[in-house]
Amino acid sequence: MKRAIIVANGRMEKPPDFASIIQKSDLTIAADGGIHNCQALGLQPDVIIGDLDSINQDELAAHQSAGAHITRFPTHKDETDLELALQFALRDGVSDVTILGALGARWDMSFANVLLAAHPAFAGLNIRILDGTQELVLLRAGARLQLQNRIGDMISLIPLQGDAHGIITSGLEYPLSKETLLFGSPRGVSNFIRQEQAEVFLAEGLLLCILEKREGQYHDK
Repeated sequence: MKRAIIVANGRMEKPPDFASIIQKSDLTIAADGGIHNCQALGLQPDVIIGDLDSINQDELAAHQSAGAHITRFPTHKDETDLELALQFALRDGVSDVTILGALGARWDMSFANVLLAAHPAFAGLNIRILDGTQELVLLRAGARLQLQNRIGDMISLIPLQGDAHGIITSGLEYPLSKETLLFGSPRGVSNFIRQEQAEVFLAEGLLLCILEKREGQYHDK
């Protein structure tokens, strides 16, 4: 399994397990201005991709000298820089992608980046978006999300692309047994992991699963 980190240009909070993420990664991609987040994290990207309108030439030359592969696109393009980075990862044989800097600052880009991860073109990628203590994961039809050693963490299940059917959970405070979460309903928010081994299964639809580390604290819904 080939793993990649993609660093986007949004406002970013460093994940608490960042060192482990870096250690397991085979490739680091900066999506244009994401190079500034790379610098804040002390990362040297393997690839810098985008229209590069957020990077000055001196910065670009320095990273190129350090070994970064530069892929430049026209400013007037249909894809966002993050989309180009995901396309690059897919072509390069990556199967597991962790995205940093995809949220914050601009609501339009935050929403677009979350929905981009749900695009059918990237169904073959295991994508998670990290922002500080929060983790966003997409669960597709027929798949299971296994959660180990996360007692006390919060999980919210939000349907995308219509209603989500046949949801079965185990190890959560508010269980679901072959149930449906309706698109637009907040019923699936603010659940909590109560067992060492927990799981979410989805039969039909698409679920956005948002996890937040809570260090074993108890919170009411």
